[in-house]
Amino acid sequence: MTDQHAESAVRPLRRRALPARLCAAVLLCCAGAVHADNWEALRKLEASGAVVTAQAVDLDNGALLEQFNGAERLTPASLTKLVVAAATLDSWAADRTFQTKLLGVGPFKDGTINGDLVMQGMGDSTFDHLALWSLAAQVKGTGVDTVKGRLVVNTAPFGPLGCETQDRCDALKRSATAYNAPLGAVAVDYGNWCVDVRPTGIGSPAVVSTCGTTVSPIPVQGTITTGRAESKPSFWVERVTTEAGDMLRVGGEIPLGAGANVYRAMSDPPLGTGLMMREVLREIGVTVTGSVDVVHTPLPIDAYAVASNDGLSLKEQLGRMLRFSNNYVADMLTLNLAAAQRGQAPGQLSDAARVLSDYVQRVKADSRGIKQPSAPPLFSGSGLTPENLLSAEDLTSVLAAEYRNTRMFPAYYGGLVVPRQAPFGFLRVGSADWLDRVALKTGTMDDPHSVCGIAGYLRKKDGGWMAFAAIVNGGPRMKHVPLWKAMEAARADVDSLLARY
Repeated sequence: MTDQHAESAVRPLRRRALPARLCAAVLLCCAGAVHADNWEALRKLEASGAVVTAQAVDLDNGALLEQFNGAERLTPASLTKLVVAAATLDSWAADRTFQTKLLGVGPFKDGTINGDLVMQGMGDSTFDHLALWSLAAQVKGTGVDTVKGRLVVNTAPFGPLGCETQDRCDALKRSATAYNAPLGAVAVDYGNWCVDVRPTGIGSPAVVSTCGTTVSPIPVQGTITTGRAESKPSFWVERVTTEAGDMLRVGGEIPLGAGANVYRAMSDPPLGTGLMMREVLREIGVTVTGSVDVVHTPLPIDAYAVASNDGLSLKEQLGRMLRFSNNYVADMLTLNLAAAQRGQAPGQLSDAARVLSDYVQRVKADSRGIKQPSAPPLFSGSGLTPENLLSAEDLTSVLAAEYRNTRMFPAYYGGLVVPRQAPFGFLRVGSADWLDRVALKTGTMDDPHSVCGIAGYLRKKDGGWMAFAAIVNGGPRMKHVPLWKAMEAARADVDSLLARY
């Protein structure tokens, strides 16, 4: 994000209060065959001060199996990504890709573009530093060795996008993580500086550079020392932003032989990507004489293609988004989906997320026969906005719709995690049924109240399928429910489901 848009970038969404209970009449309408003792562990957790919504449905006959406050909407955190995956697969083929281009503006003669080189992104969330080299090699292959003008990064598909989550707003000046990068139509490595740390000799400074380049396009301040091979890593990397732009601050020690790549959010991904692109071009032998500038205007009509790169397929993007809960992929897909459905670029992420709300509303109307179900309030695809609200009923409706979509279900299911193979240790504990008969997505958050949610599919004893969802929020009497405690209760109740069905 450029400086002129800083004002719009510092207005995070206001916190909303926890939702009130829905009336008992609404809950009783679906209570027919539901066991009275269902979700027992989560009921006890709520009695101690948490707030809970939970539901399980039989996907083979549509029967409601178990529920507890099933229609109550709570903060879902990253469970929102289940809606993103379903909505995109409802609109696009699983092999859909997004392209990034380099275009020339001005006459090309004798290896020189007498004008600007324009980098045009179309919202590829998986564009990485290897793709920069692919583009650069294509430029070199066309015979270009000099650009007598600027490298222009054009974000016209979405325009300038201000931050709308507290995390992203806080990260505009400083970040020591990767997840809170601002959004942009052009962004390398999920909007991050990929930092390559390589030890040298014991007691000597490690080499610190950006991934894919020998020279970092931004300043690096500090030293990471090379320690003994048996020592523990103690190095740190953070990005800070001043009036001069982004810089990296580093320190600590890295063991000999333990090179590492770490990711730190850029303050302005389009600009950072442009700086990386110029450095890669320089290293491959193409000189850009002018500055790197970010613009938000339509392309000149006389622009001509020089190079292009197709990103990963939608199926692969969803796998990364769901399995590793990638926030950047989720929010970029939401922006792309809104732009495609409306025929124009959304001005903000919160506006784009209405397509997710509309999707849930439509799915519930189709699957449950509700004439006018209410649309859940959703303001991001990532779930970083605590104002997002979903019920267990919303989520099981989405999961059921994807189950019935036989053509796209493999791409959807393939992104979920089976606990025994989960990348997170807190999922790899429990019974054999939990470890092998469950495929799920998690959602967690700490502020302004705790969130722990799980949702996905359960394999029945007879080979059939169930969809389930359970969300635990901190409540007025217990603002923060420990993750282990919420997971322990949810896992116990899922085990009970698996034992019963």
